[in-house]
Amino acid sequence: MRKVSLVLVGAVIGASAVAVGQQAHTFGFSARASVSDTYRSLNLFGDVFEKVRSDYVEKPDDQKLVESAINGMLTSLDPHSSYMDAKSFRDMQVQTRGEFGGLGIEVTQEDGIVKVVTPIDDTPASRGGVLAGDLIVAIDGESVQGMTLNQAVDKMRGAVNTPVTLTIARGPKKDKQDIKLTRAVIQIKSVRWRKEGDDIGYIRITQFNEQTYDGVKAAIQKFQQEIPADKFKGYVLDLRNNPGGLLDQSVAVSNAFLDRGEIVSTRGRNADETQRYNARPIDISKGKPLVVLVNGGSASASEIVAGALQDHKRAIVLGTRSFGKGSVQTIIPLGQNNGALRLTTARYYTPSGRSIQAKGIEPDVIVMQDVPDELKGKDDLKGEASLKGHLKNGDDEKQGSQAYVPPDAAKDKQLIAADELLRGVKTAAQLSHPAPAPAATPAPAVEAPKGTLPDAKTLDVNKPAAAPEKKD
Repeated sequence: MRKVSLVLVGAVIGASAVAVGQQAHTFGFSARASVSDTYRSLNLFGDVFEKVRSDYVEKPDDQKLVESAINGMLTSLDPHSSYMDAKSFRDMQVQTRGEFGGLGIEVTQEDGIVKVVTPIDDTPASRGGVLAGDLIVAIDGESVQGMTLNQAVDKMRGAVNTPVTLTIARGPKKDKQDIKLTRAVIQIKSVRWRKEGDDIGYIRITQFNEQTYDGVKAAIQKFQQEIPADKFKGYVLDLRNNPGGLLDQSVAVSNAFLDRGEIVSTRGRNADETQRYNARPIDISKGKPLVVLVNGGSASASEIVAGALQDHKRAIVLGTRSFGKGSVQTIIPLGQNNGALRLTTARYYTPSGRSIQAKGIEPDVIVMQDVPDELKGKDDLKGEASLKGHLKNGDDEKQGSQAYVPPDAAKDKQLIAADELLRGVKTAAQLSHPAPAPAATPAPAVEAPKGTLPDAKTLDVNKPAAAPEKKD
């Protein structure tokens, strides 16, 4: 099976030795001693394993003992290395592939009951009459009471063209009815888009799976068809609260807005494992101005995109400091239904050579959201630097950043600021500094030239925005 890269790169793990004269003899002795110590430690593990199997108060599950031991070994390395059993590995493949056999329902769980958030358009659920707010009380006659949400989702998924019956409760009287559906191929939409007014294209990426670049490409082409070139102010690329995903998709999305230069490099333990990913001359955005939105929940692949576009001065990055996950994990299948290793194999670097590990991407323009009183103090993510066992990155690591995004776009200060930048209503300097007290006759705002953005190099990114105080 092939190795999968989740911000990830399929690093080739190998070893080489150069032996010359006396150095070869010394190296060989040291290596033999090290191997001997390792085998003694493995013998110790075997002794403990046998003692637990024979003397523990209840008969243990051998498979669980082995899996727990493997997990213990991997979690001692860093927060992102882990063992996935066969089911977890399959779930990860579904997530990264972006499609599965199912019904097309976004669900949540309330008081032990599965609730429909929304049926996805043009899927068995929407065609069969499932509505937002419906309560799923049984699946194929089996009550969902007592099931976890994942267990209920697993029962609704299955082979394409197979039937399933949902028992739903609807309305204030909770009237029950059975809905018979046939599973079909469902695509996870990682990209959503819409027009902001009649002159800006807004693209939201929720994760980087195998469908992401195609979604971004379709969005850009749609905007170019619907917005006349002379009126088109540019794009907003929203990466807020995007946890990451596939490395190749982050490279492809970056390349959608770049036509040359390095996008990202990955560097493993050995120098010969360094890989560089360069843009091809295919900037499908045709150079239109671009604002990228990030916050404390933007991690991994989303930071690769933001860092590449920022370093090439292709975009203004706006929002709050990103999460700071600057490492690459390789998925290594173990075969024979044994799951897979998720192993940290490299760090990644932006085109300018920056490592954002435990530091994050600092926006060119810092814009804070107005957080509701009930969420104040709970709206920050502590970031990579707060994770136990994280890979260190010098003495200036950064912790914490606001991750709140208002559900109402009309109250989304970061999106509003992005629109104002693209339309030339405000400059980056005006957005990134406290506004002066109004004079008796306020001076008119200085507009940026149409279709352009202020040069990122003129921004003072060390000064935070006014309004509400940021808590780290």
